[in-house]
Amino acid sequence: MRVNPDEITKVIEERIKSYESGEIKEVGWVIQVGDGIARAYGMKEIVANELVEIKTENNDIVYGIAMNLEEDNVGIITLGDYKKIKEGDRVIRTKKVIEIPVGESLLGRVVNPLGLPLDGKGEIKTETFYPIERKATGVITRKPVDTPLQTGLKSIDSLIPIGRGQRELIIGDRQTGKTAIAIDTIINQKGTGVKCVYVAIGQKSSVVARIIKKLEEAGAMDYTTVVVASAADSASLQYLAPYAGASIGEYFMFNKQDALVVYDDLSKHAAAYREVSLLLRRPPGREAYPGDVFYLHSRLLERAANLEENYGGGSLTALPIIETQANDISAYIPTNVISITDGQIYLESSLFYAGFRPAVNVGLSVSRVGGSAQTKAMKKVAGSLKLELAQYRELESFAQFATDLDESTKKQLIRGEKLQELLKQPQYSPMTVSEQVVLLFAGSKGYLDDLPVTSIQKFEKEFLGFLKTQKTSLMNELEEKKVLSDELNKDLTQALDEFKKMFKA
Repeated sequence: MRVNPDEITKVIEERIKSYESGEIKEVGWVIQVGDGIARAYGMKEIVANELVEIKTENNDIVYGIAMNLEEDNVGIITLGDYKKIKEGDRVIRTKKVIEIPVGESLLGRVVNPLGLPLDGKGEIKTETFYPIERKATGVITRKPVDTPLQTGLKSIDSLIPIGRGQRELIIGDRQTGKTAIAIDTIINQKGTGVKCVYVAIGQKSSVVARIIKKLEEAGAMDYTTVVVASAADSASLQYLAPYAGASIGEYFMFNKQDALVVYDDLSKHAAAYREVSLLLRRPPGREAYPGDVFYLHSRLLERAANLEENYGGGSLTALPIIETQANDISAYIPTNVISITDGQIYLESSLFYAGFRPAVNVGLSVSRVGGSAQTKAMKKVAGSLKLELAQYRELESFAQFATDLDESTKKQLIRGEKLQELLKQPQYSPMTVSEQVVLLFAGSKGYLDDLPVTSIQKFEKEFLGFLKTQKTSLMNELEEKKVLSDELNKDLTQALDEFKKMFKA
């Protein structure tokens, strides 16, 4: 780094001035600024990730974070308008790490990664502050994931169940419905007591505004906080956004509640971190990402946990989103995040364009928590469903080449086709567990096999209406007990027989 003689003289003069006041360890001076990065001289005692104040000529204060501690200078990422900063401005240590306000008062609000409101509803009144970066809770404080977190989507709740405290990745190309799954999941938490945090990283402001409007219409903003670092914000704010979201969620976890946080999306987060790192002159690695890009996401996602009763018993579930290029899940950032999470929901563009929505590829998607995060009723109907769909996919590719198929193969192909159709679901219409169970029961018992594919959506709608109006006690019992007992099984079969006659007529 080239420094001209005038700068050296100025720094020496400032050092002489501050020597007697004992400020030498606490104050530095800007020697270079640009692209959101300031380099400062002095502050020998500064620690990594410490918050600093940069005092401009007009006595404005721009905050920054000390990211690079080098031999002769400190690299600072600025969190405000860096254009106000000039060479020679004073940098003052705060001896604090960056904190964000947390608590119930953030529910229903839209904030930036520093906790400042963006919704024009006035200041946030809270006395609780959490550091943005926090070490993940240890192994001893955790317990296995055992309670389901329902998304309201048949294809996910039955085949790729998510539990409270799990980290489930949503991965796929752009425009395949990744955000739609996350928003549906947030809407489905209404009345469950789960507090939600939606973190928008590097999204267009218009897209974020549309999502907030949808959440308000569904009444989901009452229990949701939205953290926004839009595409117009600096890379340093985009880098901080998911950590701020995790801190807001952790408040509820440590206060014996359940929370869900959606990071949309971590591909843009990694790109923002790469930008910051390259500007700080950190050595680039694969795809120009810095060497610690794995740690960037692992320390974030490890903060999701299901706590032991002795340690509060709360949970924080994480739904990170990753955008792939041309369905390449073996790229650098996707493989990193896949290896950190407890499974992934893989969305395929070919399925999306074929009209299967949500476009979940059941073969490549997996939940490493599995059946332990499902109700007994769902586990009973979903067990055969997974097997039948797997057989259908195998036979489908084989049947393309075969002209003459035996009767059992034809039956399997018909059943698979009907089940595929049954798993389709429109956006913003999540279902309760009991509704999903009765529909999947009907599909797996062959009640849809003789219906044309075009009638399945109609059957689904009318059958649910029939159960709600004429078999209310059956639905209530299933919703309450969450177990498909022999008696319920019998009642449900009778109800299906009765409805099928009416439907065919």
